[in-house]
Amino acid sequence: MAVSMDDDVPLILTLDDSGSGASAPLDDLDREELPNENGGSYDVVNDASSPAAGDCCAQQSSARHNWEMNYQEAAIYLQEGENNDKFFTHPKNAKALAAYLFAHNHLFYLMELSTALLLLLLSLCEAPAVPMLRLGIFVHATLELFALIVVVFELSMKMRWLGFQTFIRHKRTMVKTCVLFVQFIEAIVVLVRQTSHVRITRALRCIFLVDCRYCGAVRRNLRQIFQSLPPFIDILLLLLFFMVIFAILGFYLFSPNHSDPYFNTLENSLVNLFVLLTTSNFPDVMMPSYARNPWSCVFFIVYLSIELYFIMNLLLAVVFDTFNDIEKRKFKSLLLHKRTAIQHAYRLLITKQRPSGISFKHFEGLLRFYKPRMCARERYLTFKALNQSNTPLVSLKDFYNFYEVVGLKWKAKRNREHWFDDLPRTAFLIFKGINILVKSRVFQYTMYTVVAVNGIWILVETFMLQGGNFFSRNVPWSYIVFLTIYGVELLLKTTGLGPVEYLSSGWNLFDFSVTLFAFLGLMALAFNMEPFYFIVVLRPLQLLRLFKLKKRYRNVLDTMFELFPRMASLGLTLLIFYYCFAIVGMEFFAGVVYPNCCNTSTVADSYRWVNHTVGNKTVVEEGYYYLNNFDNILNSFVTLFELTVVNDWYIIMEGVTSQTTHWSRLYFMIFYIVTMVVMTIIVAFILDAFVFRMNYTRKNQDSEEDNGIVLEKEISKEEVVGIIELYKRSSAAAETAQLQKIVLQMDKYGQTSTLFLGRRSRTKSDLSMKMYEEEIQEWYEEHSRKEESQTPLQEPASASNSSLKPLSLRQRSQTVI
Repeated sequence: MAVSMDDDVPLILTLDDSGSGASAPLDDLDREELPNENGGSYDVVNDASSPAAGDCCAQQSSARHNWEMNYQEAAIYLQEGENNDKFFTHPKNAKALAAYLFAHNHLFYLMELSTALLLLLLSLCEAPAVPMLRLGIFVHATLELFALIVVVFELSMKMRWLGFQTFIRHKRTMVKTCVLFVQFIEAIVVLVRQTSHVRITRALRCIFLVDCRYCGAVRRNLRQIFQSLPPFIDILLLLLFFMVIFAILGFYLFSPNHSDPYFNTLENSLVNLFVLLTTSNFPDVMMPSYARNPWSCVFFIVYLSIELYFIMNLLLAVVFDTFNDIEKRKFKSLLLHKRTAIQHAYRLLITKQRPSGISFKHFEGLLRFYKPRMCARERYLTFKALNQSNTPLVSLKDFYNFYEVVGLKWKAKRNREHWFDDLPRTAFLIFKGINILVKSRVFQYTMYTVVAVNGIWILVETFMLQGGNFFSRNVPWSYIVFLTIYGVELLLKTTGLGPVEYLSSGWNLFDFSVTLFAFLGLMALAFNMEPFYFIVVLRPLQLLRLFKLKKRYRNVLDTMFELFPRMASLGLTLLIFYYCFAIVGMEFFAGVVYPNCCNTSTVADSYRWVNHTVGNKTVVEEGYYYLNNFDNILNSFVTLFELTVVNDWYIIMEGVTSQTTHWSRLYFMIFYIVTMVVMTIIVAFILDAFVFRMNYTRKNQDSEEDNGIVLEKEISKEEVVGIIELYKRSSAAAETAQLQKIVLQMDKYGQTSTLFLGRRSRTKSDLSMKMYEEEIQEWYEEHSRKEESQTPLQEPASASNSSLKPLSLRQRSQTVI
């Protein structure tokens, strides 16, 4: 190609080095150069269709199109690094790229999520259905077939993007395909027969939700659960071994006592010792033998000491240690995966003429695909933030910080220290005094005292209330007094700090919300709006402000807020297990439990529903446990939650067992073990997060974490003018208009430059980068050595063939992790 060999970086070079205007070198910015041969292979351009050698404009257009392909492929690599997608799923040609882009947009993600939710929600309408949501067989079977057809379409797009060979290598996708096949056959059978049958496989519908793009955190949780299973199973086997030993011992010791129903058979011994592990039947299980011989208590004391207090805590310790190790390995793997993705993207963005770095033009082209909504100003600020060496090109070393910098939100730094600096002197002094007041420790501790007094007052007021109507028609004077104090505080802080600075603090947002709800509660009481009386109950939330006083409490609350997203994903993971067990429970135990059932079991009283007359009154004796059933999906979820809490869970188990078979106990025991695994992982996660934060705080005592990540960058007027000229030549009117606003702002205040602040919240990844700072360097060196050992095997073939291949046949540099 007869293409200009000039690079497009003189603009940055001129602005950074000479400080003069950028109009002179801008002539070179529109010239296209040859991409590096490590570039992408999406564009199908062969020699026969190439323009003539003298047609320079057509060749430049072709080169520009090739660069667009490189930008897009580099953006895909960076997205794969961010999402931890394996590189063997990278699209390999133009057809695969089209399918990839179709399958990687939010409309497609929403379609995936909606389809998965529809399939899950069908359990509300299928037999056994929630009474008010029951649908005909034809209706729900048709809806199911429609959803499954949508899933077929999703998988076909995925196969078009991945290719058949890669598709069948993707384990999760193959599991989803198998489940889809089974569900399809069952739905057709139901539609043809017009009657439901036993469909335990409905429990597998969760795979459609787990495979959604928005449920990546759930997949990570499931992966961690499965990775934690080997040590968990080892300790669990030890626990069951001791349980069997004690069951045999208990059978020989206590079965001669005919009044003891807990150990009369070996099966009962095992079951009751399993229940005793949860302490749900203690001390009931001990009392018959204890009444006969007081020394029998030694058996139960030794059993509980070994099983409950030693092995169960050992189980938590082992899982916590494994979890901690998994978290560290996961961080290392993701860090190196991102590093490899950055290397792939870097090779696609460097040029033959300037292989030492990425120019702004190509960096801007990358961001147009990676973050399409990012404005021109933020693109240039991101480039400057990455360019630590202050050279015209971003080196590979600087480009490694891409993920940390690209998430920054940039805002121009205010020229004034306070919002009231431009006001007349009298007003300035007034607001300055308010500012000093609200920032003083005296004001803060005064408000803490008011909150504490308010809390004590609410406690005393509530203690003196009697049953009946708790809300008086007259508004309490204490309510008005404390609300007035909080209102004055809010007004002083808003005027002293300014609305923007006031609302930028999480604690201030919390204060504002609680005060607003208190005011709404006052309105509800004043105008006798009974449906809104519940708002008044939110008043004690003000007491949470007292946690700001002690650093340890602040750390606990900060950790809790940081854990909310992950806890939400863990909660969804637990709900997925609930759904699976609920479907199985409905298939086997629907309609089994009802009032006055289980009369032959030891828990008959808990299911009894009897009315008898005492004098002139009818007395109802109701056991209520018949409400804990599997008659529909909602009842099943409530029942499973009660089983998770384990208080009196054996009553539910024995009630179902008495109506079915002894093998039904396996369902409840397996559910307890599964929930124990999940809950142990949750506890381990909370412990790991809290210990990690404590260690980080001790290691970085002088660091200020609350402000997040903050970066400052200054842009001169000449730089902005130069970028405007670049965008004008690219006919980018919107970007030009955005940048001209910055120039107008500088002219308004007579400035030659503007300072911008980039902010983002601090993530656990940022904390991990500091915690493992020394080890990270070792990981990088190990990763580099591994890459170097693989490179010599690939270089001879690529060196001899790359220059001979047309653009459409060039091989991309790929690493499969």
